[in-house]
Amino acid sequence: MDPDALAKAFVEHYYSTFDSNRANLGSLYQEPSMLTFEGLKIQGAQRIVSHLTSLPFQQCQHTFTTVDCQPSGPAGGMLVFVSGSLQLAGEQHALKFSQMFHLMPTPQGSFYVMNDIFRLNYA
Repeated sequence: MDPDALAKAFVEHYYSTFDSNRANLGSLYQEPSMLTFEGLKIQGAQRIVSHLTSLPFQQCQHTFTTVDCQPSGPAGGMLVFVSGSLQLAGEQHALKFSQMFHLMPTPQGSFYVMNDIFRLNYA
């Protein structure tokens, strides 16, 4: 599969799942996975999902503006960098964000998120 198409399909799936039911993101992470969310480092699929589901908002809508990807290492990994906006329910203005995913292949032929770094972009 074309790396750009794979990256775009992953990003669409990730944000669609995040916006509809964050608890379902657990299958995208594994125990060695690490999330850095606004500087807070969290390791392990269960801890990552616990943090994401405890965020202080119930509804949001991600819109991504750019998706860039690069192959990463001999194991077949992929770096995916996303920029976009996040609209929270009840808020007038969207928040700009950047997020980087390091995807690693699984023996079953899919990918999991090894590293995930999220930052809001304040102007």
